[in-house]
Amino acid sequence: MVLKVVKPEIRIIGIDDSPFNKSSKKKVLVVGAIFRGGKWLEGVLSTKVNVNGRDATDKIANMINNSKHKGQLQVIMLNGIAVAGFNVIDIELLSKKTGLPVIVIMRKKPKPNEILDALSRFRDSKYRINCVMKAGEVYSCKVNGKNIYFQVYGITKAVAEKIIKLSSTHSLVPEPIRVAHMIGSGVVLGETRGRV
Repeated sequence: MVLKVVKPEIRIIGIDDSPFNKSSKKKVLVVGAIFRGGKWLEGVLSTKVNVNGRDATDKIANMINNSKHKGQLQVIMLNGIAVAGFNVIDIELLSKKTGLPVIVIMRKKPKPNEILDALSRFRDSKYRINCVMKAGEVYSCKVNGKNIYFQVYGITKAVAEKIIKLSSTHSLVPEPIRVAHMIGSGVVLGETRGRV
């Protein structure tokens, strides 16, 4: 998909995982909140992935591709490059499987050495590190007077920045991600806790 013009009502799916016990071997709920721009929630999707597994890319792609909303979606936003601990998402593959560009949002600037050190402890560290490296350069942009960081695949940095600013209507974090976080937290914990 070639996305050059960002309309105010662009349809975005924001994806975040739910709180979980890091020592658990259980699956973790992953929520997708579908927004029109940064104002209207239009749908909610969900799937489950393994803690520290390797199934996040496929599970998220299937969740999107099997949804009735698929034909209207124009971009995927992820809250970080991994869900359920270190279940790293291959954003290039996710984009190819869904036909949608991907934007990875980070509230804080990542520390590459810490990330690579953590991933090096896994038997399949090469795969996980490769997914992180393929995500490319980390950019920053000002949202509501503060810096937010992002990586992008399938669209230009400039288009991604427009989408981030357009959808960040109530906080530093774009609404699709903020709401996905709230839904996941509310379902798993019984109420919303913490910030994205």
